[in-house]
Amino acid sequence: SPYISVRNSKLSALITAAPSKAPPPPPPPPPPGEEKKGDTAAEQEEDVKFSINRGFHVFSCCSSDLIYVIWLFFVVAAWNWNVWLIPVRWAFPYQTPENIYLWLLADYTCDFIYIVDMVIFQPRLQFVRGGDIVVRGDNERNVFLILFPMEILYYFTGVNSLLRFPRLLKYMVFFEFNDRMEAVMKKAYIYRVIRTSTYLLYSLHINACLFYWGSDYEGLGSTKWVYDGKGNAYIRCYYFAVKTLITIGGLPDPTTVFEICFQLINYFVGVFAFSIMIGQMRDVVGAATAGENYYRACMDSTVKYMNSYHIPNEVQNRIKTWYDYTWKSQGMLDEQELLVQLPAKMRLDIAVDVNYAIVSKVALFQGCDRQMVFDLLTRLKSVVYLPGDFVCKKGEIGREMYIIKQGEVQVVGGPDLQTVFVTIRAGSVFGEISLLAGGGGNRRTANVKAHGFANLFILDKTDLAEILVHYPESQKLLRKKAKKMLTKDKKPEEKETRKEAVEVIPPRPETPKLFKAALKVTEKAGVTLLLFFLLSILSFPKSSHPSFLLEEVVSKEKNQVSLFFVLTSLLLFSGSSHNLSSPASIPDASALSGPQESGSG
Repeated sequence: SPYISVRNSKLSALITAAPSKAPPPPPPPPPPGEEKKGDTAAEQEEDVKFSINRGFHVFSCCSSDLIYVIWLFFVVAAWNWNVWLIPVRWAFPYQTPENIYLWLLADYTCDFIYIVDMVIFQPRLQFVRGGDIVVRGDNERNVFLILFPMEILYYFTGVNSLLRFPRLLKYMVFFEFNDRMEAVMKKAYIYRVIRTSTYLLYSLHINACLFYWGSDYEGLGSTKWVYDGKGNAYIRCYYFAVKTLITIGGLPDPTTVFEICFQLINYFVGVFAFSIMIGQMRDVVGAATAGENYYRACMDSTVKYMNSYHIPNEVQNRIKTWYDYTWKSQGMLDEQELLVQLPAKMRLDIAVDVNYAIVSKVALFQGCDRQMVFDLLTRLKSVVYLPGDFVCKKGEIGREMYIIKQGEVQVVGGPDLQTVFVTIRAGSVFGEISLLAGGGGNRRTANVKAHGFANLFILDKTDLAEILVHYPESQKLLRKKAKKMLTKDKKPEEKETRKEAVEVIPPRPETPKLFKAALKVTEKAGVTLLLFFLLSILSFPKSSHPSFLLEEVVSKEKNQVSLFFVLTSLLLFSGSSHNLSSPASIPDASALSGPQESGSG
């Protein structure tokens, strides 16, 4: 059968023929001229088909669009009107000459919805068939059968709802709507539970209609088993259907052959229908809790492993906290397990939608090849850090760059690493220079730890190197930027060091008090004796100790003036090797002066 092969849904549509049998051997290639002519004809036909589709572009839609899902809701509502009310109108006496116009108005309104769907929406619907995107809705092969106007027979039979049974053939729209609803809902299992419950209610609905029809066939109130005609007919018959299909029991025994056969069929159908419903409900609940069961299994296995190796309780509690937070925040333990199942193109699309807004803000990657940035997005890894966990420590070798997805991190320091210098919040980046720094320049210069729970994206240095092999221009640009960033970071530090060197000049040392006293005495006694004494010091050998000189002078000069001369000479002689300001280096004046004697030397 012919199908439409679309190479690009926005540019072209090429019509080819799918063989029903095994494909024949390929024909020999045509001459260059004929091949060019054939291609031109195919392109013209392709353009014609495309222009036809573009003529109704305002009505074109995709099967995954929300507008189409909303329209399917109305179509399914029209289909449910026929599915639920055709049996009721056929079995129960609810359709009367007084309200027949209201029933017909509702019927034809549903028919109008069918017509709009088949004429406007379905022909412009895009769907996949055999791996190709089909634009024309030729899957509705029973369009005319569904809308066949059997109402013309009303002229002979009256308004009989059974003549509308062709409208029930549009059942595929119901299953399509279910698929679309499960695709757009965040918790699809809720819809599955509602749908399964609706199946059970509809089976009871059909059984109630059949029971009233059987009671009317036997005669209302003719036996204890049939409906006696009292009260609300539909409610009484529905109650009978519930007790029969669910096999509750407590029903009157059938008396006639018709009643016995009807009841046996009810019991058999009830057992199978109810067991099928229970099985479907179990599958729905199991699918809804499959992720939670996987999380519990992983948690139990980890706890069992830690207990077997006697891991400390503190470490166990942190691991349990990580499991709990990761599951609640992401709904899974490892995002890569989900993404690895997708094709590379879809993984890239997800990465672009999730991470591109953050990575594009990194100054290091601005101006680089756009495709290189896309390749980087697929290499990002999501890691969760617990409160107080160190992301990196000062002095470590930097091999990763960090992008904060959620939470906050703090740059800390001090002797106990409790002083917070700065807080970095979601959307910020740090550690990017370490990706390109080398030769010992890629060590961490600060301690960074998580403040609360933090979810970070990590880009490894090895992954970046593998990507840059294919983008040499971007590699040069990144190296230039990294060098500029490093130079910019170092210049202020060098200027600060120079400024401190100029400011921190050692102050002039204070003149010793003993030297000041000697100067005062010299001013009073004159400088002649002082100069003679200094010349006598120079005549001593350099190895002579100042104490020998001191003893010689003190033995000859017993007055206070000569004592100060000696002390002054001592200070000049030993200033290079003794700390004059230290009390230990100053001789005791009382010891040097000795006992006072009368007379002069």
